[in-house]
Amino acid sequence: MEAITSAIQTINGIVWGPMMLVLILGVGLFLMLGLKLMPILRLGTGFKLLWSGRSAKGEEAKEGEIPPYQALMTALSATVGTGNIAGVATAVFLGGPGALFWMWCTALVGMATKYAEAVLAVKYREVDEEGNHVGGPMYYIKNGLGTHWAWLGTAFAIFGAIAAFGIGNTVQSNSVADVIHSNFGLNVWVTGAILMVLVGAVLIGGIKRIGSVAGALVPLMAIAYLTSGLVVLAINADAIPTALNLIFTYAFTESAAEGGFAGAAIWMAIRFGVARGIFSNEAGLGSAPIAHAAAQTKDPVRQGMVAMLGTFIDTIVICSITGLVIITSGEWTSGASGAALTSAAFSHSLPGIGNYLVAISLAIFAFTTIIGWSFYGERCVEFLFGVKAIVPYRVLWIIAVPVGAGVSLDFIWLLADTLNAMMAIPNLIALALLSPVVFRLTREYFAKNK
Repeated sequence: MEAITSAIQTINGIVWGPMMLVLILGVGLFLMLGLKLMPILRLGTGFKLLWSGRSAKGEEAKEGEIPPYQALMTALSATVGTGNIAGVATAVFLGGPGALFWMWCTALVGMATKYAEAVLAVKYREVDEEGNHVGGPMYYIKNGLGTHWAWLGTAFAIFGAIAAFGIGNTVQSNSVADVIHSNFGLNVWVTGAILMVLVGAVLIGGIKRIGSVAGALVPLMAIAYLTSGLVVLAINADAIPTALNLIFTYAFTESAAEGGFAGAAIWMAIRFGVARGIFSNEAGLGSAPIAHAAAQTKDPVRQGMVAMLGTFIDTIVICSITGLVIITSGEWTSGASGAALTSAAFSHSLPGIGNYLVAISLAIFAFTTIIGWSFYGERCVEFLFGVKAIVPYRVLWIIAVPVGAGVSLDFIWLLADTLNAMMAIPNLIALALLSPVVFRLTREYFAKNK
């Protein structure tokens, strides 16, 4: 096991090195400038389209399996997970308060990345032999870049099918089992078994049931968590200016050691801010466009504007609340990390109930992530082996849930972090090469809809 861990650490250091961070931020910035800041300037339009896309009518209802709103909720169900609670805390613990600034930067350019991903997913999607609309990086690589790039789509599908078991399954069940055991004393294997039954019950119904469950649970859980966070920030209102000063100061200067915090160089703030930002909002990974490809829509640009909201909601809103709660509470110097740090921060201002709020929120966040990512993994194996591979993959997925609940968290985080980068590389290359298509479709849409 030590040899495997060491090998993965070596790979992780390479794939998450300076070139990867430049690639993620560089492609996002290139797309944002090419779109003339449209994702930021048209944020309000995106929310209007989201509201009107709660149901699809007429011909558009035949162009996919789920309404545009449910497509975003499915993507958000997979996106809003332990990264918003444990991931933010890990970023602050390892990179200092300045890591939150780099998470914001990743999210702002990530809005353009997520927009481009969804535009291409709808533009180049296919209908499989069961009549379902399928799409994502593997399809826009194959149909947009041609046969000589097909290997890149295959590489993405392989990494995606495997990575899903990390970021979307075992990391989530492990975090839930750990936080439930810490707060309620429930055995981790019992938590894993309960999760397995719940996940299995949803997956039997396919994307339509996933979409309906996500459409109901995601808004509810996000609003409940945000409300709790805002209550804590209201209690800690006096500390907010100091917290913001720490975030902006330590984004560009070395963080000094303080209490249980070991200190962090500027590079660590950037590295962990970007890495955990990507882990949380998944912009550039190529996962979310797999869900958006199933949307009942005829217009790639409309779905793209709905999709970009996912990054804004996940990181600019939810992760910011978590980060500010941790920093304003002062617990970031306690030496705690992960979900334990977030629990301590909430308990600091809401003694007796704060840790339970975090535990329940994390459990629901992680559950929806598991069902959302199962769909991503299924689409990847379908691309590789056809629809016959879906049921065996689904069975393996359900079995992995309780297994993940009982294994080492450190190893799982390392593996998930490494596989994230392996997914991102083929997708980011495709986004850069297909960017002229995104720019053209966007210009044409706004020329027709002035």
